Amino acid sequence: MTPGDAIVIGTFSRRMRLRLADGREVDARIRGKRLRPVCGDRVTAQEIPDEREWLVTAIRDRDNALTRPNMRGQIEVLAANIDLLVVVAASPPAPDWFVVDRYLCAAEDMGVPAAVVFNKSDLHGPAFPELQDYEAIGYPTVSCSAHSGDGIDRLQAIIRDKTAIIVGQSGVGKSSLINRLGSDARLRTGDVSERSGEGRHTTVNSMLLGLPGGGAVIDSPGVRDYAPALESETRVIHGFRELERARHDCRFANCRHLREPGCAVKAAVADGRISARRYESYKRLLALTTRLNSP
Repeated sequence: MTPGDAIVIGTFSRRMRLRLADGREVDARIRGKRLRPVCGDRVTAQEIPDEREWLVTAIRDRDNALTRPNMRGQIEVLAANIDLLVVVAASPPAPDWFVVDRYLCAAEDMGVPAAVVFNKSDLHGPAFPELQDYEAIGYPTVSCSAHSGDGIDRLQAIIRDKTAIIVGQSGVGKSSLINRLGSDARLRTGDVSERSGEGRHTTVNSMLLGLPGGGAVIDSPGVRDYAPALESETRVIHGFRELERARHDCRFANCRHLREPGCAVKAAVADGRISARRYESYKRLLALTTRLNSP
C-alpha cells in the first residue's frame, strides 16, 4: 500500500477502523453518504487536521464482494477482497443446509474457494451425512470443536495465509472458532437460546482479525437466513458445481432443469449421482432469484 491507502478492518455504521500502509490502526469516518466501505475494502484515507479520526475519501476497486439483497431489494455488500469463504454449521442450532448451499453458491459466483466446517463435534458425535455430500463434490470439510480444540489444526491449515470470511447461522460458534484460532482480538460469544433452539447474535459488527500463523479472518454477524444477490437466473446453476458439470449434457442449451425433457441434471438426481437435497436447494434459490430480479 502507498501512503494514504488503508484497509478497512472494522465497520461500525458510519465509523471505520483502518489499518494504514505503515501498520498503524486508526479510527475513521466516511466522506459523504454514498461511500459504503466494508471489511476487507482497500480505501483512500487522509488525516483530519486537529482531530484523531481520519477521513475515508474513496474505495479502491474490489477483487470480489460477498453480497445479499436487502429488504428493499437492493444489493448490500457484506465484505470484500476475500480469498476464502468458510461456512460454519453446528448442532445446536439445527443445521440449515440450504443456508450452507447459498453461501457456497455465493463463493462460486465470486470465484473464490470455499470450505464447510461443522463445529461442536464434541456435542453431536458422528458427522452429518451432508458433509460427505460436500466433500464428494470437492469442498474441503472440517469437523471440529471450538470447545475442545479437536480439528482446529486442519481449519488453521485451510485458512493459513489467506483472508477468509467466517459465515453461518447465529449460534454455530463462529466467534468461538476465531478465538480458538488465536486471533488478535478476543470476541464475545453467546449460547443458543434454550427456548427457540436458535442462535443469539453476538457479533453485531464485522471485523478483520489477524491470525498468529498467518492470514486473517473476517468475523461477520450470524444470520437466520441468507441468499446471494445474483445478477441472473443463469448464475444460480453456476453456484451448484455438480449441477453445472451435468448441465452440459442436457438436450437444450437453455434448460432450467425443472420440467424440460432430456435434462441431464434431473437424470443425475434420479440415479443418485446428484444429491436430491442439493437439487431442491437449487430449485429454491432459482425461484427466489427469479422473484428478486423480476421488474
